[in-house]
Amino acid sequence: MVRIGRRAVEAAKPKAAVYRLWDNELKGFGLRVSPKGVKTYFVWYRAGEGRAAQRREYTIARHGEMTPDEARTEAGKVLGRVRLGQDPQANRHRARGDINIAALCDLYLKDGVATKKESTLVSDKARIRAHIKPLIGRRPVSAFTSAEAAKFMRDIAAGKSAAAAKPSRKALRAKGLRGKALAKIDTRKRNDPAARGGKGTATRTLGLLGAIFAFAVREGMRADNPVRGVERFKDNKAQRFLSAEELARLTAAINAAEAEGLNRHGLNVIRLLTLTGARKGEIEGLRWSEVDFERVCLRLADSKTGARIVPLGAAALSAFEALPRCKASAFVFPAQGDPKRHYVGTPKVWEKVRAAAGLSDVRLHDLRHTFASFGVAGGLSLPLIAAILGHRDVKTTQQYAHLSDSPVKAAADRTAAAIDGAMQGRTADVRRHPRA
Repeated sequence: MVRIGRRAVEAAKPKAAVYRLWDNELKGFGLRVSPKGVKTYFVWYRAGEGRAAQRREYTIARHGEMTPDEARTEAGKVLGRVRLGQDPQANRHRARGDINIAALCDLYLKDGVATKKESTLVSDKARIRAHIKPLIGRRPVSAFTSAEAAKFMRDIAAGKSAAAAKPSRKALRAKGLRGKALAKIDTRKRNDPAARGGKGTATRTLGLLGAIFAFAVREGMRADNPVRGVERFKDNKAQRFLSAEELARLTAAINAAEAEGLNRHGLNVIRLLTLTGARKGEIEGLRWSEVDFERVCLRLADSKTGARIVPLGAAALSAFEALPRCKASAFVFPAQGDPKRHYVGTPKVWEKVRAAAGLSDVRLHDLRHTFASFGVAGGLSLPLIAAILGHRDVKTTQQYAHLSDSPVKAAADRTAAAIDGAMQGRTADVRRHPRA
């Protein structure tokens, strides 16, 4: 707790997670600081009497729109209305009118995503644009029901949002597009997996809609979350793992592509994804400062699950040591023509490599699954696999549990054979198999 004045506000630096400073003079008045450095004045109060009353966070203004003293004065006015029995947050939303879901999405992206990573926001914005706004954007927030949420999910799975999100040819012509350019945009819309929908996209988009309505509940726009309790599609998507023979074909295709002059950055990223089990973004955006040759690991400053360490095997270390360095760039794989940015073209290179290897059903992310599958088959425990892959939730690693059946069965076979040998008067030593 500090006195929230100009000096304290200017000294507040962004951290990895959103945090709040509380004023030591005016109870409930505070400053919220986001990881991006956005500083917002707010007031906390209880809407009603007693500790059971719901707590509200009333946003006053961002720093710069008001000075600390102006925000303090406004906070005092808000708390004065609370003492008179009013609910300023509810009054604010009533003054806005019964907004629709499209407007709620805009508010959510403005005020409800302070703790989200930039990569997650990109996906959220795409789902809002492709599915939520086209299908239910005009529905009033207060009138939306659980039955409508379930139908919304089914509609996405059926591909209805793909047609709804597709721009009309009239609108595209109004932007000056003609002929081949117009046809190219239309084709891109049809072939975009996120725009096509499907059960996986439907389930993830419903999850996002639930987060948006949770924000609406916190803001006092409605009392309940209509998405809660809606049964979602089960994720029955089978994980794809490459066999030893398929990995050999992939390696041959990579070497052939390199000889033909295909982009070396993309090919080296694919090699490292196979050897490390890392995510595509972690390798494409890797900086040389994050490669620790002495301790044989990658020290990622940020990833999907935050900062983490990726151990490197001897083959992966050799691959890094063989990479050329660009003195003008901090990135291991700098973008062509712009050393301040990193390379992002691996998917295009992968399309050509997997076609040459005859692996048309294999995704780039399946290389990560393959790394895990070889580890489990080699006798590594699931917690150890989770540590290597950087899984925050052990449930994520549980998808590889069935793979441990093979080494377990082999160990049981060896043990039974040793016992049978002893029963028959033969000697056998199960310990000669260290992975048993």
